[in-house]
Amino acid sequence: MSTPLTPTRPTRISLAVRDSSTMLRRNLLHARRYPSLTLNLLFTPVVLLLLFVYIFGDVMSAGLGAGDADRSEYLAYLVPGILMLTIGGTTIGSAVSVSNDMTEGVIARFRTMAIHRGSVLIGHVVGSVLQCVMSVVLVGAVAVAIGFRSTDATALEWLAAFGLLALVSVALTWIAVGMGLSSPNAEAASNNALPLMVLPLLSSAFVPVDAMPGWFQPVAEYQPFTPAIETLRGLLLGSEIGHNGWLAVAWCVGLAGLGYVWSTSLFNRDPK
Repeated sequence: MSTPLTPTRPTRISLAVRDSSTMLRRNLLHARRYPSLTLNLLFTPVVLLLLFVYIFGDVMSAGLGAGDADRSEYLAYLVPGILMLTIGGTTIGSAVSVSNDMTEGVIARFRTMAIHRGSVLIGHVVGSVLQCVMSVVLVGAVAVAIGFRSTDATALEWLAAFGLLALVSVALTWIAVGMGLSSPNAEAASNNALPLMVLPLLSSAFVPVDAMPGWFQPVAEYQPFTPAIETLRGLLLGSEIGHNGWLAVAWCVGLAGLGYVWSTSLFNRDPK
């Protein structure tokens, strides 16, 4: 006589994965129903790309090269920085979304439900990373449409470039989540997260660090975006990466760890 099978209890990990998947679907549905924020943030890097290529491209290429104006060369130089700028701008939406959840009482309701506590933040982070990837693909498609080519990059270099973009997305998203949790409202969250879009403008995205004024070069050099941009530029265009690869990974790991600790401590704090 066979004994009836007893149902197995779900493990803590399976519950966390299930609840995180539910929160991810929730955030993706919100992004699909209210796409205006994502489109507005995506508008800026596309406009900057077109502006610098078609308005300033000849002048910038002549200044950076041997005096010959070649817009296509400056386009190739510009695209890696614009892709990083796209990630920084997209993560601002994460700060606003998290702040909205906190101020509208949704998080307070989630606290009373039998769900994995960290799934709320994980859903926001994974959803934001997916949005960053899609935004990068869209901006990259615009760059290709206006003439950007990366014919020398191998399949391994393309894979490494994609991994770097994903790693930067994760790091900046955790920082943005912390900014959203620490902000009293969505407007403040947007303002607090603005450096994530301003710092790429102060990096080597548009001109080399050596071409900047001497007093400003340390600002551009000793920040997370410059080594990430130089690494991506080396992977896609074959320029020298040097120590920038290790610096970019170190910055990403450090920022991701800092953002995670900051965000979880704010989220786990008892509401006042």
